[in-house]
Amino acid sequence: MKKQLLIVAHAPSDNTQALRDAVARGAGADGIEGIAVTVKPPLEAGPQDVLAAQGIILGTTENLGYMSGALKDFFDRVYYPCLEETQGLPYALYIRAGHDGTGTRRGVETIVTGLRWRAIQDPLICQGEFRDSFVADCEQLGTLMAAGLEAGVF
Repeated sequence: MKKQLLIVAHAPSDNTQALRDAVARGAGADGIEGIAVTVKPPLEAGPQDVLAAQGIILGTTENLGYMSGALKDFFDRVYYPCLEETQGLPYALYIRAGHDGTGTRRGVETIVTGLRWRAIQDPLICQGEFRDSFVADCEQLGTLMAAGLEAGVF
């Protein structure tokens, strides 16, 4: 049976859609066969999606020094239904930051610490003017998470 990887990403622009798509493409890379990938915007993802997942990748824009309202809404809806059931869930975070991403990172990390999810790496912060390297970095993040889940590392 395939392990479920959930990607919950706020992607309001062409650039952020490219990042989300790169994460999904990386998670579905050749050679990774034991992972089923589900991609949902934060306003469509719910507790049942998180409860079914063995790993999650979160993506958000930096909005006024914080995560997107859509991702915050996602957390508001899943926090209590998932609190006791998803402790230790491996997660990764990428942030499309026009500034430094510090407040966004802190906001997400505060919530996932409460959920007791386990980061597989430091957040990927795509900071400043959009660069093509952001797409490659996001694809690599998706591959890392999927390969690690498949191998049982995470």
